[in-house]
Amino acid sequence: MRSIGLDIHRDFGEVAIGEGAEVRSAGRIEMTPAALELFAQSLGADDQVALEVSGNAWEVARIVRPHVGRVVVVSPADTGIRSARAKTDRLDARALAKLLASGSLDSVWVPDENTQAMRRRLQRRSQLVRVKTKAKNEIHAALMRRLIPKPGFSDLFGIKGRRWLAELELPAAERETVDGCMRQLDFCEAEIAEIERAIAAEALKSREVLRLMTVPGVNVITAATFMAAIGDIGRFADRKKLVGYLGLDPKVRQSGTTTASRADLKAGLLLGSLRAGRGELERRPRSRPDPRVL
Repeated sequence: MRSIGLDIHRDFGEVAIGEGAEVRSAGRIEMTPAALELFAQSLGADDQVALEVSGNAWEVARIVRPHVGRVVVVSPADTGIRSARAKTDRLDARALAKLLASGSLDSVWVPDENTQAMRRRLQRRSQLVRVKTKAKNEIHAALMRRLIPKPGFSDLFGIKGRRWLAELELPAAERETVDGCMRQLDFCEAEIAEIERAIAAEALKSREVLRLMTVPGVNVITAATFMAAIGDIGRFADRKKLVGYLGLDPKVRQSGTTTASRADLKAGLLLGSLRAGRGELERRPRSRPDPRVL
């Protein structure tokens, strides 16, 4: 059995092959379906392949998986490659092959096609919400620059607010900003509505989503986001495993007489999306836990 390390990028992948105690570089392959299929056909049925999570990792894994014994997709944070003193594509691929051969790599869960599609829709919606919020903030900033007081109604972007903005006398540059942002706002709202229809049409087929929606305050977007983050709930042995996966369980760090407790907010994506499902501003998830003690 051989251990193959793949350091994949947008246009190419670096290959390293571990066989016994020897690890050798095997050159590069193009990141195209045809090239990957040809590469996969050259592998043995008992070979194992390791690659790090990236934008195209799931598709690479899908193409390679039928031709090998095992495909391991790992988080870059778990390999230690980032902290290496010497870091090149060739060395990264060799490091993956060595770690795979030694049994030191734990695969992340690979979502199915439906879960991936739902995650992409929710991510697209999240991006549009941020653009929409930015456009609103630019309009507020333009009004503040001209010392224009707040109107007497609550919703600046409702029917009354839009009429008030259209009739407002502004310098040419500020008028261009307000009108441009209003067009951007209209586009985002139309796109968000279209995506939400697609999300609802797919999510309402799920018994889990329908069950979550029986909880007060949980709408279809919130429930779909929760299930997209979890995926197949059957992969968790019990509720403690689920809570641990989401990073919602408190952790204790003790050294000598010092004890600190904190929650590892690995679930930034989930919690941010849940806020968005309730109409709140969505924030970008943290790339690592907050080091501050809660």
